Amino acid sequence: MFRILAVRIRPAIANGHGSRMISTGTSACYSNERPPTPMIDLEDKSIPIPEYKEKKNEPLQLQKSRLLYQSRKRGMLENGLLLSTFAAKHLHGMDSAQTKLYDRLINLPSNDWDIYYWATGVKPTPKEYDNEIMSMLKDHVKNNNREQRFMQPDLYAKAN
Repeated sequence: MFRILAVRIRPAIANGHGSRMISTGTSACYSNERPPTPMIDLEDKSIPIPEYKEKKNEPLQLQKSRLLYQSRKRGMLENGLLLSTFAAKHLHGMDSAQTKLYDRLINLPSNDWDIYYWATGVKPTPKEYDNEIMSMLKDHVKNNNREQRFMQPDLYAKAN
């Protein structure tokens, strides 16, 4: 025999709020073997986001390789497309100071939507991120050449 884990989304009755809760449990035939799994509140904002630790003494080429990968794996399609095409186009030509600014831009903000809104001009860019790299990204987002950017560029494409 095997156990089947299930994820159920249901309204929370115990706390009197209408927030959604997730509970994992086992199939009905095993429900008496162990206590139920605790509920997780999806609206809980108290879980801390780990602080980004800047990498010291990282060789420039290794840093650029890491940033190229991180530009592609954002967790949201919009930034994955914008940042991966930006990195493919500009990262190879950046010096160490520009690379550090780009590293801080994509890794310090805790919310990727902020980066997206700053780059697209929906929200004003905070002073700590308003630099030459953000200006380059904003120009890239304008897409004056009308490039088709509906796919991420090949990871191993040769730089032009």
